[in-house]
Amino acid sequence: MGSHLFAELARRTLDDARHEVEVYGQEIPEYRFVEHDGRRRAEALDYAVWLRRRTLDLAPEGTPLGQEDLDHIASMGASRARTGMCAASRRRVLGLHTNLMLREIQEASGPENTDELMRVMVWFTTQGTRGIDAYTRGHAAEQKRRLPFVARVRALTAALLADDSLAPGLARAVGMSPAASYEVVVVRVPGRPAPAAGGREAIVEALLTHHRMPIAWPRAEELVALVPAGQDSAPDTARPGRDRSARDRALAFVRDAGEAVARPCAVGISTGRVRALADAYDRARRVSLAAPLQPVPHRLHTLADVFVELAVAEDRDIDSWLSGMARTLARGPELLATLETYYAHDMHRRNTAAALNIHPRTLDYRLQRVRRLTDVDPGSARGVRILSTVVARAASGAWTA
Repeated sequence: MGSHLFAELARRTLDDARHEVEVYGQEIPEYRFVEHDGRRRAEALDYAVWLRRRTLDLAPEGTPLGQEDLDHIASMGASRARTGMCAASRRRVLGLHTNLMLREIQEASGPENTDELMRVMVWFTTQGTRGIDAYTRGHAAEQKRRLPFVARVRALTAALLADDSLAPGLARAVGMSPAASYEVVVVRVPGRPAPAAGGREAIVEALLTHHRMPIAWPRAEELVALVPAGQDSAPDTARPGRDRSARDRALAFVRDAGEAVARPCAVGISTGRVRALADAYDRARRVSLAAPLQPVPHRLHTLADVFVELAVAEDRDIDSWLSGMARTLARGPELLATLETYYAHDMHRRNTAAALNIHPRTLDYRLQRVRRLTDVDPGSARGVRILSTVVARAASGAWTA
């Protein structure tokens, strides 16, 4: 090969391949078969050796992987899917392989191998991406033949939320067009007992018949959907011309979800671009924890709607003080509900009384009762700051969990 670097990599091929297979067995539970299944261990080792030898054959001249090479890589992805390896483990395998190969190249290189090092690194970067795509294609195609549609959509949703570069291939495998950005919708479903795993799966399957989008139920109290949004939407902006159709579809989804789960839900939503959805997901989850429970979901809550409640929730002393005030108000007749309606109607007495179906004087009596119990005037600026936060935290169920 005329190069110390490539000669050293060739000398180490078998040892490096064995080490890779051992690392898979140690790091990935679904790869533990290498410890007791001789045939599949041999298959994994043969593939690791073959991949390194093809690198040494092609990298010196910068020759790309051929179609036969890519088909062989895809067949290995399919083989791993047949052993039951899930998408998360596949991502782990590909990440470990990339890191191990890069380490091997660095360790085999010396100061006199700068040109060869640059050559193999450039080749590995470009062809490694093609190899990963082929492996994913084979794995996803085999999963499509073996896994239920709901499970494949769940894998796609998890990949998108993890900012996994393999998500576009998984989207195509389930017949969904990849989007540049998504509205991340988190529907919090509190209460005991939590919906059983079988029930959650059935709900997701039913929702998918009407809402063709990535949907998953990753936690007992959390249903997640990713609604494709306009490519020019910026995260959590409220400017005219944003993708209203995406928000409308998100609202239709949460209404159907609320009807399906048949219990009060809280909804958080956040916009994010692909490869930055992990942050949007975290934001939507936190919003859902602060958003009010709705018997029938009719509103999507964003960070702008609950930023005060989120800040309060993170300060234990303030939250404890406000929860004590809520307990005090619970002594009166419908005081929390009265305040909730009062603030929802911008403190308009007649509209509030009409919504509560009471006389305005009865409303006045209740507001006076609040003032006597808390020493806070509900209609003052101070009262709005304190009591509206009490109402919002109580409505979220935060103090009854």
